[in-house]
Amino acid sequence: MVRQTLIPAGIIIAGFALAVLIVATGPKLEQLPPPSNAPLVRTWTAQPESVQMSAVTHGSVLPRTESELVPEVSGRVIHMSPSLVSGGFFSKGDILLKIDPLDYEVALEQARAVLASSKSELTNARKAHARQQDLAKKQSTSESQRDDALNRMQAAEAALREAQARLSRAERDLERTHVTAPFEGRVRSERVDVGQFITRGSPIASLYSTDFAEVRLPIHDEELAFLDLPLAGVVDGSASQPVAILRAKFAGKAHEWEARVVRTEGELDPKTRMINVVAQVEAPYKMRGDRPPLAVGLFVEAEILGRVVDKVFVLPRSALQSDGKVYIVTADNTLDFREVKILKIVEEDVYISAGLEEGETVCLSALVNAIQGMTVRPVVAGEAASS
Repeated sequence: MVRQTLIPAGIIIAGFALAVLIVATGPKLEQLPPPSNAPLVRTWTAQPESVQMSAVTHGSVLPRTESELVPEVSGRVIHMSPSLVSGGFFSKGDILLKIDPLDYEVALEQARAVLASSKSELTNARKAHARQQDLAKKQSTSESQRDDALNRMQAAEAALREAQARLSRAERDLERTHVTAPFEGRVRSERVDVGQFITRGSPIASLYSTDFAEVRLPIHDEELAFLDLPLAGVVDGSASQPVAILRAKFAGKAHEWEARVVRTEGELDPKTRMINVVAQVEAPYKMRGDRPPLAVGLFVEAEILGRVVDKVFVLPRSALQSDGKVYIVTADNTLDFREVKILKIVEEDVYISAGLEEGETVCLSALVNAIQGMTVRPVVAGEAASS
């Protein structure tokens, strides 16, 4: 009886041992690839980097200084500088126009003659007053005579001062027959010609300076977080002034100019939430290599360079799904929905500051009706393009 019981137990133990042996020595099971019906997705490996933030805006080039050329005396034009034409360049102090000086030369001689006469009158009046003073000591003159001599001397002194003022004015008027440039610049337009009679105070030309050019650039208030702009006023010293790169096409070629943001305008538009900043370019008409002058009126794109931000993930914009999330492809080829913090979106790139880890695989393909944990077939973006 005991022997009959031991036989089945031995069979069971031998079978169990055989099963263990088969499992230990048999082929290992490999992880199966994603099913063929899983969607194929392009992927991108997330790598943090240091990024210099910037803001892109547009504006037109304007002169820093612009004014009307106005004569201070009237007369007939007898000479015009070759520079006094639309587009002409001039230097500070250049004679741009001459007015017939004959009448003003005559007025100057008359003023000199009046001054000489006034000096003579004053000399005689002072002598007469001195005589009355001497006679008064001897009690040989009346008080009224003394007062009359004093009054005549004081009137002669006043007449002399008036004659001196008239002479100064006559000299200035004669000088003003030469109309000079108030600064170094360029002529926008002119409205005068030789032989024309011009009147005092009437504009004859529009001028603007060429020492600096300015560009007025609108910036949204959200962009201010990344830019070190002079919000409190004008910034002195180029070292502390933010750099702006101006880009434009001129004569069929793309060109760049470096500018400095020198100030912001005082008001924020309550409707658009925009504030205007002013970028300045020094010597815009100076030729540098094959780069053309930065002409007034040119429409430019401006990139204002801002702060450097560390640990930013720059991904293709397609990484941002329709629900505003980023889909991570895990090691087992499933989707993990991730909330991220977006710094900004620039053209085809999205800047993410939080929510990702270095080396994670990001899905770039747009997925409709995707669910958490869904299986996908990942392909690196470059490989997908080549295949």
